[in-house]
Amino acid sequence: MSFTGFGVVAGAELTEPARRAGAAHVEPAIAGNLVVRDGGGWALADSYVGERFPSFAVLVPGDLPLLTADRGAVGDYFAEVLPIVHSVADPGATIVFGSGTARTAPHDMPRPEAHRRFAEVVRAALETAAEHDLRIVVEPLSRTETNLLHTVAETVGFLDEWGLAGVGVVADLFHLRNEAEPLEVVRRHGDRIGHVHLSDPERRPPGTVDDVWRTFLDAVHDGGYRGAVSLECRWSPDPDEAEAEMRDALGRVRAAQPTAT
Repeated sequence: MSFTGFGVVAGAELTEPARRAGAAHVEPAIAGNLVVRDGGGWALADSYVGERFPSFAVLVPGDLPLLTADRGAVGDYFAEVLPIVHSVADPGATIVFGSGTARTAPHDMPRPEAHRRFAEVVRAALETAAEHDLRIVVEPLSRTETNLLHTVAETVGFLDEWGLAGVGVVADLFHLRNEAEPLEVVRRHGDRIGHVHLSDPERRPPGTVDDVWRTFLDAVHDGGYRGAVSLECRWSPDPDEAEAEMRDALGRVRAAQPTAT
C-alpha cells in the first residue's frame, strides 16, 4: 500500500459502524468525547475502556482559552489528559492539535504575541506528549474556525521560527481548499506532513462532490508521505446509513490511491 491505511474520524457512536465499514483505523476526538469532565477533573469515557487507537483529534476543549489562560492551567490540562489518552493509544500515536476555538487569539492581541503564546502551548503539549509516547501534529485551520495559523506554509514557518522540532503539520484538504492554498504545498513540504485528513467540500465524503481529493492524494504521495489518511467527514446521524457512506467512501479512496514507490 502507498499509505499505511485509510481510516475515519468518528465519535463514540460511530466507532463500531466505522470498523464494520472497513476502516483501517478510527480517529476519535479527545475533548468532549474520549475524555469527559469528572467533577473538577477529567476521565476516560466508559465506552472507550479497553480500546486502542493510532490517532486522535480535538485535543483541547473550546472553553480553555490557550492564549490567555493561566499557564499553569494549560499545563495541568495536558498533564491530566494526555496520560488518559496514552491509556488507549497505540505506541507513538498521533494527536492532531487543531482546537480552533481554544487557540483563537483575542482581537486586540498582536500577532507576534499570539504566536509566542501559542508556541509555548505547543511546546508544553509536545513535552508532555513525549513523556507518554504520543506525537503532536499541528493542524492549519480555516479562518472561519480560528484566527491563528491557516495554511500549511504558514504553519511550517511558525514551527521553524519557534524551534518546534519534531512537530509535524496536518494536511487537511478541507482547510487547504477553504484557504485556496495550492496543492503543490504538500509536495514542497512533504517531509513536514505528519498526518492527513481527507474530505470533499463542506466535509462531505470524498467522491460525492468532485475529484480534487484524487489530485490531493497524488500530491501528498509525491511529497513522500506514506502514513495514515483519515476521512474527516459529515456522516449521516443514523449509524446504519453512516456505515454505508463510510464503506462507499473508503472503497473509492482505496481504489484510487497512488501506486507505491
